[in-house]
Amino acid sequence: MSKFNDLLNNSDVPVLVDFYADWCGPCKMMAPVLQEVAGKMDDKLKIIKVDVDKNPAVSQQYQIKGIPTMILFHKGKILWRESGAMPAGVLTDKLKTFVS
Repeated sequence: MSKFNDLLNNSDVPVLVDFYADWCGPCKMMAPVLQEVAGKMDDKLKIIKVDVDKNPAVSQQYQIKGIPTMILFHKGKILWRESGAMPAGVLTDKLKTFVS
C-alpha cells in the first residue's frame, strides 16, 4: 500500500485509479474504454487498476461502495470521483477538466 500511496502523492501527472473486480460486468466493459482514454491522454495521465477483492484496505480507505469507481488524484488530493461505466468520450471530457 505504501507503493500505491507514493504513486498518488508523488506523480508529476494526475493518476486515475480504476477500482474494479474481475467478476464485475461493467468493470470489464471499462477495460477497453480505459485503454482508449490512455491513448488519447498519453503522457498527461497515469491510469492504474485496483482490484477491490485483492486490496480491501485500499477500498475501505477510499470508501468504495460500488464498482467500477474511478478516482482521479493529483499530489495526493482527490480531484474527481465517479462510479459506474461510461463511454470513452464521456470519460475523456470529464478528465479534460482536470488534465492539461
